Amino acid sequence: MGYDAILLERKTAVAIIRINRPDKLNAMNAKVKEEIAAALGELEKDDTIRVAVITGVGDKAFVAGADINEFAGKTPIDQWNAYGPTSLYNVVDQFPKPLIAMVNGYCLGGGCELAMACDIRVASENAQFGQPEINIGIIPGGGGSQRLPRLVGLGKALELILTGDRIPASEAHRIGLVDLLVPHGDLEKRTLELAEKIASKSPVAVRLAKAAVKASVNLPLDQGLRQERSLFSVVFSTEDKEEGVKAFQEKRPPQWKGR
Repeated sequence: MGYDAILLERKTAVAIIRINRPDKLNAMNAKVKEEIAAALGELEKDDTIRVAVITGVGDKAFVAGADINEFAGKTPIDQWNAYGPTSLYNVVDQFPKPLIAMVNGYCLGGGCELAMACDIRVASENAQFGQPEINIGIIPGGGGSQRLPRLVGLGKALELILTGDRIPASEAHRIGLVDLLVPHGDLEKRTLELAEKIASKSPVAVRLAKAAVKASVNLPLDQGLRQERSLFSVVFSTEDKEEGVKAFQEKRPPQWKGR
């Protein structure tokens, strides 16, 4: 499939989705959301791709927010439908392969929500984060009020959402919004090193491990432990488990088959 608002690049087992609206600070409009969702659908079916990365084109912005011009004239029903179960944020959250946000600049509003929906956030020291919706008389609609407190705690999430303040990447890293903070010039190199390290593992084990960890957010501990036990048992039916054990015994690198 061809894309206009994004660039899709494959690097062996890692794919990079680049939002390509640098003149608009990569603000997300309906076209961007539609194409990211389509690209993720394409990558989900591609067994050669084991990890995906999302970033923005240019040095200024990951995503500076939603395209506010699209809000004009929208009705409550329009917004209810646009931010429902099939919204981009939920598509990103439910993508079964590891998904890394490579945050290269402004990460605000819908951009911060996009990054939070990813599994891991790697940020340049130049990046800035925030949920500034309150400044134009609205509230976060892409999961910000739910994912932000799970990452940084209730009080800090309320502070950020109710003030609309931006914070530097160093502060975002300190409070747990950013997982890996790197010099700006090393951002892509360090992100790809992380992606390639994950991609070198058994793809079936990685997917099951991701499913188990993400269950911890939504399930009580006893149910989460049962989920982990089930997935742990399932992985023992895979060829990769047999190969991993055999490679360990033979003191050689494993050759994963992904099944």
